[in-house]
Amino acid sequence: MTEHRIASTHTGSLPRPDDLIQLMWAVGDGIPVDREALEGRIATSITEIVRRQVDAGVSVVNDGEMSKPSYATYVKDRLSGFGGESVQDYHFQDLVDFPRSAQEVLDNPGRRKRSAPACTGPIEVVDPDAARRDMVELVRAAREAGHDEIFSSAASPGVVSLFFGNQYYDSREEYVFAIAEAMRHEYEAIAEAGAVVQLDCPDLAMGRHSAYASQTTEEFRATIATNIEALNHAVRNIPAEQLRMHLCWGNYPGPHNHDVPISDIIDIVWGAKPRTVLFEGANPRHAHEWAVLAELGVPEHKVICPGVIEPQSNFIEHPELVAQRVQKWAEVTDPERLMAGVDCGFSVHVGIKNIDPDVVFAKLASLAQGCEIAAKRIFS
Repeated sequence: MTEHRIASTHTGSLPRPDDLIQLMWAVGDGIPVDREALEGRIATSITEIVRRQVDAGVSVVNDGEMSKPSYATYVKDRLSGFGGESVQDYHFQDLVDFPRSAQEVLDNPGRRKRSAPACTGPIEVVDPDAARRDMVELVRAAREAGHDEIFSSAASPGVVSLFFGNQYYDSREEYVFAIAEAMRHEYEAIAEAGAVVQLDCPDLAMGRHSAYASQTTEEFRATIATNIEALNHAVRNIPAEQLRMHLCWGNYPGPHNHDVPISDIIDIVWGAKPRTVLFEGANPRHAHEWAVLAELGVPEHKVICPGVIEPQSNFIEHPELVAQRVQKWAEVTDPERLMAGVDCGFSVHVGIKNIDPDVVFAKLASLAQGCEIAAKRIFS
């Protein structure tokens, strides 16, 4: 990172234009779509979204996941072996506790459109050019905007196994390693384009109150340790400094009263190869955990990127609040190894209705301004 700067970034998904949402919903529903028109609109959307991030002052930008129907389920179109519907025998524990909250989550149009098939055959790469197309467009848009710090997010092996039930492989370990080897192609394509690869890892936290809720704490720790092993296998050819990972408890407006404490999992998370770890730090369920990490410590070889704004509210965080949060985190770790981000994505599924799309960029501008204020105070 540049000296005397607190870099700002976010976790991947940004609001898609309304016409692109309609096109992608049509594709998901099996309605014929002019593929050239779709690809053209994705390209122009990437140009627009990169420019808006740069204008907001964000340090490390991406393509907003414009080409993806969802941050994890997009892989079904790039890999073979997935079909039918995944029948996962789990519910989010917090939504079981509060059924009216569950209905609110389920009624969101973006979630209703989400499709998660099962693994029914061997997993192989069937669209090797998809990730390359993403990167060509991102690099082009960033160059046109005069910006060279870019990242691109990709589903981790563990989160794919979380959403897509295994009906083919003999064991969960065999399944997650098969995903890892297939996804390696995408990770390496991102890295070869000069971007930082972000691995999205909700399995390491959200999995505790969903798919793996019946496990004991030690069983869950063993599960995510396997997922980390698979992740490390998949990124073995990419330098640690070109990798980051997003730890997530689930981006939905639920009570989150069953979220696993970060203290139960962070030692395993530190074992992942990515140098930078992004995690929730702004929402009411996790804003206190700066004190937990202050007590446990952050390894000297890691960069942390806590969320200092959150994606579920139209409230625009004041730059002074952002600065105060960043300053607090600068007491937890060396500020030279600190970035500031967002708790999660703003549009994790195409067409999801969370907040006003224009507010998103006002929030990102406040994030960037707060980082500038904090850096002047921290490094003065």
